[in-house]
Amino acid sequence: MANDLSPPRDILKTDWVYGILRRRIRDLELPPGTALRKEELAVEFGVSRAPLSEAIARLAEEGLVEVFPQHGSFVAEIRARDVREGLFIRMGLEIQAMREAASAGDADLLAALDANIEAQAESLRVDDLQRFYELDEDLHDRIFLAVGHARARRFLDSARAQLDRVRRLTLPEGGRPEATLNEHRRLVEALRTGDADFAAGAMRVHLAAVVQAVEQQLLRVPDPFERK
Repeated sequence: MANDLSPPRDILKTDWVYGILRRRIRDLELPPGTALRKEELAVEFGVSRAPLSEAIARLAEEGLVEVFPQHGSFVAEIRARDVREGLFIRMGLEIQAMREAASAGDADLLAALDANIEAQAESLRVDDLQRFYELDEDLHDRIFLAVGHARARRFLDSARAQLDRVRRLTLPEGGRPEATLNEHRRLVEALRTGDADFAAGAMRVHLAAVVQAVEQQLLRVPDPFERK
């Protein structure tokens, strides 16, 4: 890891460290069971132990880190029950958000989503799956944030924490990225109709495909999953 990391001036050190560690855990750069050695991380980030400890505590609240007094902090195992709970919460919140976004008829949102879809297609054309995944998240975030439920968004983000790690394994599967792009296109077109029920149905179909892919991964790969 680089040693010249420095936080942007407009962000708290705790938030900055939390964001980087969360991304590394989500992207499986820090796989389940990895020890988070505060001394080493403090040197890498150039921060004191205080913001590092606060960031790790936040990650523990999300279930991404397990803290064992006298033993240390470790990246949490991926537990099937936590993944399924995340799927359940995501289905409920995102389908309702889609319904409300369709009713709002936000032209700026639709323009931003159209640009996102074009960028997704380009990322697949050049085989940049990391960029595709980021755009996938951005599309869902834009739809949810457009309806203005900030507290629910934070709850959703926490619920998706475990799910995101599994999706890092499912996305590269043959044909799944292209299928995801087509589903996203249908989401945007459903929003454009202004029909709340139709739009909610489109999101339900898309998330059902996500559920299927995740469930297949849970069944297929017992390691690194802890089946509890």
